[in-house]
Amino acid sequence: MGANSKTVTASFTVIAVFFLICGGGAAVEDETEFHGDYSKLSGIIIPGFASTQLRAWSILDCPYTPLDFNPLDLVWLDTTKLLSAVNCWFKCMVLDPYNQTDHPECKSRPDSGLSAITELDPGYITGPLSTVWKEWLKWCVEFGIEANAIVAVPYDWRLSPTKLEERDLYFHKLKLTFETALKLRGGPSIVFAHSMGNNVFRYFLEWLRLEIAPKHYLEWLDQHIHAYFAVGAPLLGSVEAIKSTLSGVTFGLPVSEGTARLLSNSFASSLWLMPFSKNCKGDNTFWTHFSGGAAKKDKRVYHCDDEEYQSKYSGWPTNIINIEIPSTSVTETALANMTSMECGLPTLLSFTARELADGTLFKAIEDYDPDSKRMLHQLKKLYHDDPVFNPLTPWERPPIKNVFCIYGAHLKTEVGYYFAPSGKPYPDNWIITDVIYETEGSLVSRSGTVVDGNAGPITGDETVPYHSLSWCKNWLGPKVNITMAPQPEHDGSDVHVELNVEHEHGSDIIANMTKAPRVKYITFYEDSESISGKRTAVWELDKTNHRNIVRSPVLMRELWLQMWHDIQPGAKSKFVTKAKRGPLRDTDCYWDYGKACCAWQEYCEYRYSFGDVHLGQSCRLRNTSANMLLQYI
Repeated sequence: MGANSKTVTASFTVIAVFFLICGGGAAVEDETEFHGDYSKLSGIIIPGFASTQLRAWSILDCPYTPLDFNPLDLVWLDTTKLLSAVNCWFKCMVLDPYNQTDHPECKSRPDSGLSAITELDPGYITGPLSTVWKEWLKWCVEFGIEANAIVAVPYDWRLSPTKLEERDLYFHKLKLTFETALKLRGGPSIVFAHSMGNNVFRYFLEWLRLEIAPKHYLEWLDQHIHAYFAVGAPLLGSVEAIKSTLSGVTFGLPVSEGTARLLSNSFASSLWLMPFSKNCKGDNTFWTHFSGGAAKKDKRVYHCDDEEYQSKYSGWPTNIINIEIPSTSVTETALANMTSMECGLPTLLSFTARELADGTLFKAIEDYDPDSKRMLHQLKKLYHDDPVFNPLTPWERPPIKNVFCIYGAHLKTEVGYYFAPSGKPYPDNWIITDVIYETEGSLVSRSGTVVDGNAGPITGDETVPYHSLSWCKNWLGPKVNITMAPQPEHDGSDVHVELNVEHEHGSDIIANMTKAPRVKYITFYEDSESISGKRTAVWELDKTNHRNIVRSPVLMRELWLQMWHDIQPGAKSKFVTKAKRGPLRDTDCYWDYGKACCAWQEYCEYRYSFGDVHLGQSCRLRNTSANMLLQYI
């Protein structure tokens, strides 16, 4: 697997990093690790919301335009047809809000394979919405990973979890995917889930509890899943979901917010991302089968801790929804949430995350919004009464040997909204009058006014608030090792380490370290001692956007280095060292104009190749730079 001096696309260093998949290697002799040939590992990708192509499965004649819809035509996302035949496109996208069936004139189904997630609208849109996984797969190809080692499991992201299984047998197929990968490659899989893909994977794990005999459940997981990388997981929901429900979110597409709201509220999956309280839990269906509770399965148990009623905001920074309604008719539900009222003036009602997830908001505005009844129906039937478990309840650590929770942080993120009647008919009957953002140490409105609440020292990733992303810190034990290192290549001089930092369950743990100005860091929280035979790590990437995180070269570098470290029989620690980060790819080398040579002379050299248009392109990895990987053992 060596490389010669003429190799342009990859050096020995790069190939060595991926030796675990395409070349084999000895396993670390440790109970937390997979014992076998790492060339047998597979990668399972579960994309997020709106990150899978949908194709038409109907013949739809669109009047006044030559662009009709035929079987296998791209629906999500074909912006050409969206612009020229928006009514037809809408029919192929919308679902019945009550039974989640297709429009009578058109139906769409998710595409399959890696092509379904690489580019949603190939050659047209170049933004993050269209190319979420393209860079990820480009890395895999560049580094010579076997084609059958990476498996995408696309799904119809419009459906609730029960409908995914009922209509498409998605979770049965996902189980077969893991089992097929094991038979094909001979080893377990590594799960990469992004955004709502993590919700899908969580539901799969709970569904699997009921599918497999209890004594074989953990055995199946150990045999089929080596590690789980939860990327940008909305572990306690996202406030954008409720924004989409009341006013619509266009994601930059050429549609009105009203049209976006109609679509969003027809998708039951929108409620899957609803914010919910960290203090309220549902019953565990798994245990009812062993406690005589099977006969009572129709009586769902949902209870909140005392802390829920002692705190103001369900553990979130502030009330998520503040909405004005006419004061002429105020229900009991509305009165309980009233913050101010004057005779003849609108009533301002405020709602916490718990009151969104349990339907209190929709009951309060039922008389003023025709979508409320539909939302209440979806919420009760597809979530509160879910036959497996209520997904709108806090996560526990998945029972997988190696769990890595990864997310962006330190970006201005929406955490609350003020709504008022717009005076327009449905679906444009609400207007956002103000937005509350979390900034580091404070909450501010769109106008810059400071808002009361429980602001944290760290903010989210522009889409999901930090409170939700960082819930996985609860999976860490009482002693945590913290490392903060610059994201770019570095020589180790700016790396900060704190060992055995005390961590109280239920409270956040923050790296109290000094950061250099204008430098983006990545902070690692690592624990391999609290749970016997299991590792847990949390990675926070400064200034990394939610939708772009899976395209981040920093994330890719750390991920591959961690796996490279794991295969080394002489590894002295459970996690890869952060002491130094040199170039791993040709693209990491660049021209240092101040020194008139390639930067990182220890690893990079000037090597011109025909077609190079600037000096930086001619800086490539040296053939001897593979030795740098030994530092990560």
